[in-house]
Amino acid sequence: MGTKTVDETGAETGAETERDETAADTTASDEGTETEPGAQDDAPETEREAGEASPSGVGQGAAAVVSAALGVVSLTGSWLGTVAAARETLVGQLETAADAGVATQVKEVYGDAWQTSALWGGLFALTALIVGVVVLARPAFGTPGRTPQAPWIKSVAWAGVSLGVIGLLLAVLKYTDVLLGLPAAG
Repeated sequence: MGTKTVDETGAETGAETERDETAADTTASDEGTETEPGAQDDAPETEREAGEASPSGVGQGAAAVVSAALGVVSLTGSWLGTVAAARETLVGQLETAADAGVATQVKEVYGDAWQTSALWGGLFALTALIVGVVVLARPAFGTPGRTPQAPWIKSVAWAGVSLGVIGLLLAVLKYTDVLLGLPAAG
């Protein structure tokens, strides 16, 4: 190819120089400095496919946080437990006769509400315990060769299990009047 071309500086170059520039472009694209338009389109699809193949553990992390939150709710009380206890207090007031003894009034008005509050706390604690155990046991039933569970997920799930056990123990003690039982009325 003996044709001559004019480059940007106005100097004439031979076909050999043109071939050298083409070879330089090919080498540069092999090194990753320049890419072809088709190669740029393929990269995001490959990254998306790789992202779909390896899950990030977001669901397990969320379940671990839910477990810990439910454990805290079981210890501190919940709106649902408060409403249920208030309802039991109202029912106790309505069902108790005005001439009933003090012990009967205390048990009907406050005792049932106390046990209802303990029952709801125990349900939240049991739910926290179950969710935490499921999160901890999930990797054992997963796909072989899958990435291991993140350490923070295990830590938060163990916190949920621990809070669930403590909440369940306190709820049982509260329900059976071992912990803070009703005062004895004369």
